[in-house]
Amino acid sequence: MVKTSDSPTTQAIDEIPFNRFHLRVTVMTFGANFTDGYILGMIGALLPALTAGWSLTGLESGLLASSALIGLFFGSLVLGRVGDLIGRQRVFVLNFVIITVASVLQFWADGFLSLFILRLVIGFGLGADYAVGPTLLSEFSPRKSRGTMLSSLTVMWTVGYVVANILGSLFLAGEESWRLLLASGAIPALVVLAVRIGAPESPGWLISKGRVEEAQKIVGKYLKADISTADLATNSSPEDGGGFREVFASGQAKYTWFGIVFYSALVLPYFAIYTFMPTIFESLDVSGGHLQEIVLNIFLLLGGIAGLWFVQKLSRRSASIISFLILTASLILLGLLVDSSIGVLMIPFVVYTFVMSAASNLTQVYPAELFPTRLRATGVGLLNALSRIASAAGTFILPLMLSAWGISWSMFALALVLLVGLLFTIRYAPETSTKHLV
Repeated sequence: MVKTSDSPTTQAIDEIPFNRFHLRVTVMTFGANFTDGYILGMIGALLPALTAGWSLTGLESGLLASSALIGLFFGSLVLGRVGDLIGRQRVFVLNFVIITVASVLQFWADGFLSLFILRLVIGFGLGADYAVGPTLLSEFSPRKSRGTMLSSLTVMWTVGYVVANILGSLFLAGEESWRLLLASGAIPALVVLAVRIGAPESPGWLISKGRVEEAQKIVGKYLKADISTADLATNSSPEDGGGFREVFASGQAKYTWFGIVFYSALVLPYFAIYTFMPTIFESLDVSGGHLQEIVLNIFLLLGGIAGLWFVQKLSRRSASIISFLILTASLILLGLLVDSSIGVLMIPFVVYTFVMSAASNLTQVYPAELFPTRLRATGVGLLNALSRIASAAGTFILPLMLSAWGISWSMFALALVLLVGLLFTIRYAPETSTKHLV
């Protein structure tokens, strides 16, 4: 065992070298992101068939497309707070029971209402994981590896999203196939549930509740380190935090507001552009656009992988500022070049896609580092929930902008959102990469 009892707890738990359990808890967590990407990607691939088969109205199609996002909003908001009150581990396991069962039941959905409700439930369960998953992982992670471990979550979301799009395109043929494809979301969910059974509670959360001896046993059993109860007790604060009130209290509020603006400014243009990619290519007079979409999907994956290095090597603040700067410039350039050939247009599109995918890794890393242990799941859940409002707003507003303003001014408007994020980050972004989280 690693002997660390001569160091303060804040320097001990997250300085234990990376070991097999760190890898295990990372796999436990990023499986949820793969599942989320898969479930959201699959509904996008199947929505045209569902719309035609069930004669859905435009409103029903929109609600079905956003159903998991709506559920995710409420799941993040509600169960993030529950994770701070009762612990990470129970929420970490039970939410995937809900996701697995609801995913299977999609096979028997007989119309819009039943499928909408089931996907709300799935989204609710996934929302819990967006709050509790990164929180639990961050509290086990070695400080030096934390960026890579947390940013891997976004990479796996992208992999799940792309896999779902490919499967949906290849195997959609008739009603039974879309039922099987929808229900196939239960497969990754069941795998995640299986590997999570027996997962330990976060020692950081136990310490924050004064349950020092339990934390010591978990650190010894899973992290193979010997930390004295005296050291652990120095960070014991058994009183409950104030929840959402304390998240916006003096001293913490500036970090909360930064997280809200940072996260929302990144995801609003992202979801808007990639939800309506075929419409955008149509506005650019590109017939079909399938080849271009394949190229962008490839760069979406490459960007996510490159982002693992990006997050690990750069400070959080520098990585955020550089990302917002390049993304803003890319969309401005895209707006200016709308009358150019598709070859020229694809340059800013590819740059935006690559950098956006890399920068998205920060949305799994930064939020967990902005809050103290007693508020972490609540705060991360809040940021995720509000980012879903931004995502929904982007997907709602973009088609209206394209119709009223055209492609150029629509891109300029999305660039303005990123510019706000850039200015806010320059002014308020803290540096958290060296911060101890326990």
